[in-house]
Parts: sequence; C-alpha cells; structure tokens
Amino acid sequence: MNKQIKSIIIGGLFGGTVFAGIMAGFDYSDGENFKIWRFLWNFFFFGGFMSFLTYHNLKKQSKNEK
Repeated sequence: MNKQIKSIIIGGLFGGTVFAGIMAGFDYSDGENFKIWRFLWNFFFFGGFMSFLTYHNLKKQSKNEK
C-alpha cells in the first residue's frame, strides 16, 4: 500500500470512530441504550464521507505540487 491509500483508510477509520463514539455518547446522555446498528451506521456513513474528503484533499494537493 502506498502512502495515499494508508492516509485515506486511517482518515476514514479515525473520523468514523470518533463521530460514532460521540453520537453514542449523546444517545447515552439522553438515557437511550446503546444501539449497535446506529453506531455502525454512523461509523460507516461518516467514515466513508471522511475517506472521500481525504482522497479529494490528497488529490488536490498532488495536483498543486505538479
């Protein structure tokens, strides 16, 4: 794997985990039980979005360097 792919994967995993954890914390503070499906949905949806943004940002940076 090259550096770009590693950055995309790490950005998606980190962003998805943090967002899903924060949303689960908000649900817990509202008195709701932990819902694994909501956590996974938040993780994959936001993680995918963050991966896309990381890819777009790296592509833009490499274009500017040339």
